[in-house]
Amino acid sequence: MTITQLKYVLAVAEYQNFTIASEKCFVTQPTLSMQIQKLEDELNIIIFNRKKKPIQLTAIGEKIIEQAKVIVDESNRISDIVDQQKGFIGGDFKLGIIPTVIPTLLPLFLKTFVKKYPKVNLLIEELTTEDIVKKLTEGHLDAGIAATPLENEAIKERVLYYEPFVGFIHDDHRLFSGKKLTVNDLEIDDILLLEDGHCFKDSIMNICGAIKKDTPNHFKLESGSFNTLVKLSKEGLGMTLLPYLHTLDLKENDKKYLREFNTPSPSREVSIIYHKSQLKMQLVEALKTTIDGIIKGVISFSDVKIISPLQK
Repeated sequence: MTITQLKYVLAVAEYQNFTIASEKCFVTQPTLSMQIQKLEDELNIIIFNRKKKPIQLTAIGEKIIEQAKVIVDESNRISDIVDQQKGFIGGDFKLGIIPTVIPTLLPLFLKTFVKKYPKVNLLIEELTTEDIVKKLTEGHLDAGIAATPLENEAIKERVLYYEPFVGFIHDDHRLFSGKKLTVNDLEIDDILLLEDGHCFKDSIMNICGAIKKDTPNHFKLESGSFNTLVKLSKEGLGMTLLPYLHTLDLKENDKKYLREFNTPSPSREVSIIYHKSQLKMQLVEALKTTIDGIIKGVISFSDVKIISPLQK
């Protein structure tokens, strides 16, 4: 029995297809199949029911898979221990970032991180929080950046920053004349929202403590883009709320429509998250340190009230 054989078994169990598994393992399909067959012969068991489509695990195969995950993780941990001892910061690092954070945070830290850690191959995906947690659990991501808290015992969270919400209010709106906003000023049916699946929408719903009606103002629109919400607000179709970092890239002429909240300002907590069994902690630490050093000079708000998707 070898670690390589166990990795092949795990790949087939995940993709339920020998051909796809071999591609993911960068070997030929006959090589992968032969190694798995050797393992089955050695153990005198059948791990996969090849007659089923897609391929399925046998009862004993399910138990083998659970133990194989532990063994492969522990073997990877040895390399990680050696890297940490040598102070080596490099290799692949797979990072997932939620859609409402990636366009503003990534340009702030990416160039600095790549320059400071040239031996790291940073692989970045834009994913929902749900997908990030799923991929962290399955071992397909090393870390994620998402709004927290998540209240998931398997996921560790380390806060990067607190990002205040800012109102975007056109000059024909009832709140435009005010210099500051309060939470009590907000009416949920008057706010243009992101579509379902965005944790930022959940945060706004929690601030307002209400459920949006089916047909507000004779139309219903939930967009996946803050830019779209800003344009609609400028057409007089309602106000919207933006994360603070998104306001920095607005055209100078549009910044007159921004309204901050009175303190404490409703804000969201953004954290770097990773599975409790994460191996590449030196890379997690390097990423957090880089972002910490940059974000402190960008967000200076100190008196904030954290609103998370989990708060009701």
